[in-house]
Amino acid sequence: MYKWLLAVLLMVVVFAACNNEKKEAVATGIPEAQWWKEAVVYQLYPRSFKDSDGDGVGDLKGIISKLDYLKSLGVTAVWLNPIYESPNDDNGYDISDYRAIMKQFGTMEDFDALLKGMHERGIKVVMDLVVNHSSDEHEWFKQSRSARTNKYRNYYHWWPAEKGKPTPRYSLFDVNHDAWMYDSVTNAYYLHYFSRKQPDLNWENPELRKEVHNIMKFWADKGIDGFRLDAFQFAAKDTTWPAFPAGYEKNFLLYYAVGPHLHDYLKEINTEVLSKYNVMSVAEGAGNSFKDAHDMVDASRKELNMAYAFDGVDLAKKDGYSILKLKEIFTKWDSAFATNGWLSIFLANHDQARLVTRYGNDSPAFREVSSKMLSTFIMTMRGTPYYYNGDELGMTNIRMDKIEDYNDVATLNEYKHLVATGGNIPQFIETIKFTCRDNGRTPFQWDNSVNAGFTTGKPWLKINQNYTTINAAVQDKDPNSTLNYFRALVQLRKDNKVLVYGKYELLDKRNPNIYAYTRSLNGKTVLILLNFTNKANAVSLPTTIQLGKTLINNLSNTLTLTNGSTTLQPYQACVIELN
Repeated sequence: MYKWLLAVLLMVVVFAACNNEKKEAVATGIPEAQWWKEAVVYQLYPRSFKDSDGDGVGDLKGIISKLDYLKSLGVTAVWLNPIYESPNDDNGYDISDYRAIMKQFGTMEDFDALLKGMHERGIKVVMDLVVNHSSDEHEWFKQSRSARTNKYRNYYHWWPAEKGKPTPRYSLFDVNHDAWMYDSVTNAYYLHYFSRKQPDLNWENPELRKEVHNIMKFWADKGIDGFRLDAFQFAAKDTTWPAFPAGYEKNFLLYYAVGPHLHDYLKEINTEVLSKYNVMSVAEGAGNSFKDAHDMVDASRKELNMAYAFDGVDLAKKDGYSILKLKEIFTKWDSAFATNGWLSIFLANHDQARLVTRYGNDSPAFREVSSKMLSTFIMTMRGTPYYYNGDELGMTNIRMDKIEDYNDVATLNEYKHLVATGGNIPQFIETIKFTCRDNGRTPFQWDNSVNAGFTTGKPWLKINQNYTTINAAVQDKDPNSTLNYFRALVQLRKDNKVLVYGKYELLDKRNPNIYAYTRSLNGKTVLILLNFTNKANAVSLPTTIQLGKTLINNLSNTLTLTNGSTTLQPYQACVIELN
């Protein structure tokens, strides 16, 4: 009898756990509530976060030593850039073994300890899944190139040279921008959308797809909480290799993204893996249209959880950007997903230069306040916020003068291309000071000790010399720092579901300087006011609006309304309850 009673009790507990999200949704009046919608995702670049052994490269034990820092941020999920075994042609995005940890980063035991430590602190772990391509040093490719009859040949895209040159395809990272690389071993060309050491995988091959499913199960069985599918919108190719029109490379997404059967591959991934684990999923890129994005994340289609669109992050240019365009992009994406699907909200990641340099103002006068303003935007929009490590400190571009100081494969190969073709090198150097990915990859600035507390050795990439004043140790003690403001924002989002699920409405649409909007849920409305410029600017609001409690303000002044108008100071950000 006791065994029977115990079994019944166990069934009740399991049933309650399975229905926990549903009960929470009913209690809050939010039928679509999910943990990944309420998450604050912190993107952590392992190579640059913290080095534990003095070799100048960040590692897993380094991350473990800073777990309490991550907890102090309040973030609920950490997205790790690739930590798998890799020759590092593209800093880990060229994987040679999907089931092993890069030796520079540590061991699988280190990863297990990291995962356990994250979970003990209430932080979920999202892994990068890089399966549009592998490394050319992966055993699959070694076998594939060994003979045309090898069973792994069809794991990649090959073109026999006796048929002549293949139809041209553009490569983002190749020195010649040629995506077809000749290989003399079997007298054939292989396809690589990125560097020559990143051959594209052939997703038409069901055996390859099974391999990927098993890799995902390997990590899901370890207990990770999600996958970010790198460059996956490129995975499906039209293998009839049709010719593209002249100049297609200027907008290659139109021709590369969401190829034949991509949605079939995603459905298969969902059926074979995602549906069997409590994991979140997001693909890098959202295709070329709202329909493309919707088809990826419509729950009824059983593909992915959320879209990761680049329209907003691609807006910033060296000579500035249009706030009107920024508002238009984010408002259109929100309206397209207002009733169905879910978005990622971000303005920076490992493939971009620093947030405050690109979208704010990294001068001493405005760096802190503009950094806080940008963080306010990311944390108050509808969608899951993705926040890149170091931006909570307001870290800035390093602006290196010599090409020898750069590490990024895309930058170095483009430099070689310009040298070979007689390009404007001085102009290129000035451009990469603003755009190069290395600007966002400089080591994390922990304190004002040697090498910013990142390493006791020689850092793999130069450290920004402003680390003596911009670092976590200094900001942790300053209640008005960008770091503590970020912590307050994260808590504000957690405390106010209106900032997660609330309806978004744009205000003062034609204002070229200020981004104003409301978020509304279950009778509660909050107003968000953001000045994106270094000048004081007025904002016009509906005269029916009555300001209530200020939830957060990156400046000390109190806003008042006169006939529906108020003035924001340079880069001011306010979140205010409405009466």
